[in-house]
Amino acid sequence: MNLTELNRIATAMVAPGKGILAADESSGTIKKRFDAIGVESTETNRRDYREMLFRSNEAMSQYISGVILYDETIWQTAADGTPLIKLIESSGAIPGIKVDEGTQGLPMCPGELVTVGLDKLAERLKKYYERGARFAKWRAVIDIGSGIPSMTAIGVNAHALARYAALCQAAQIVPIVEPEVLMDGDHDIDRCYDVTQRVLNKTFQELRVQRVALEGMVLKPNMAISGKKCTKQASVEEVAEKTIRLLKACVPAAVPGIAFLSGGQSDEEATAHLNAMHKLGPLPWGLTFSYGRALQAAPQKAWSGKAENVAAGQRAFSHRARMNGLASKGEWQSSLEKKAA
Repeated sequence: MNLTELNRIATAMVAPGKGILAADESSGTIKKRFDAIGVESTETNRRDYREMLFRSNEAMSQYISGVILYDETIWQTAADGTPLIKLIESSGAIPGIKVDEGTQGLPMCPGELVTVGLDKLAERLKKYYERGARFAKWRAVIDIGSGIPSMTAIGVNAHALARYAALCQAAQIVPIVEPEVLMDGDHDIDRCYDVTQRVLNKTFQELRVQRVALEGMVLKPNMAISGKKCTKQASVEEVAEKTIRLLKACVPAAVPGIAFLSGGQSDEEATAHLNAMHKLGPLPWGLTFSYGRALQAAPQKAWSGKAENVAAGQRAFSHRARMNGLASKGEWQSSLEKKAA
């Protein structure tokens, strides 16, 4: 393992003003997104849509540091025969790959899930590296509900995340470690804080046990935020303050960077929260975004599967990427959204 090189890539992934595009929706998820805009989810349509994003010059060269790909996408070629991964590289962004294989019910833990995909991961990573992937992603899913999460679910998922991270580093690939505490419930921000603290502490404990070099990884956590169904939604300032307090308590300074997931927040909320965190003084690690829906909802709608809408889709994508790029330096203002509209 060349840790200097892993650290260089991890640092580039969280460079100031840039963030990561999560374009790794599974076939099931992208079908839902396409259904919403009335587009059939065929391999060609998925390819055309992602090609549109990767050819958005302004966004990709100025505001996107890396792209997380789905297995189908990393092997696809653009309409003119160029491998999609080459479009990403030529823009200066780093290609990455989602390697987990989704979730299954956790035995003896009703209502809880464990992420699978560790079998044969070493061989898959080797192929992805040869194809050009320089980082990977694995997502653990922790739900908050009555009597959950259990320490079993937290422990099993943290263990799998650490095993995955060690395999990545052995393959000279930077692991994005993503323990997502879902915002689906009716819990308040303090319950989210407590659960996320337990999850992050356990994850870093496991990472140390598995001898993962913290300098060669990126953390992709949720923010401390109220559940979607909670009657009292925390303010932007409270989300920022509590999230930073939580991360300072749990994330070692050796980690080069943290890239948040948007996890069901609206486009503008995700941007505002990130921006507010940068107003809270110097931070020990780079802090940016790794958004999927919050970067893609607008371009998907603008494109709607029509070739004549490609330029409009790219404008919508560039706008969201620029807004989040500004937020990752604490330079965003909501008036910039209104101007663009």
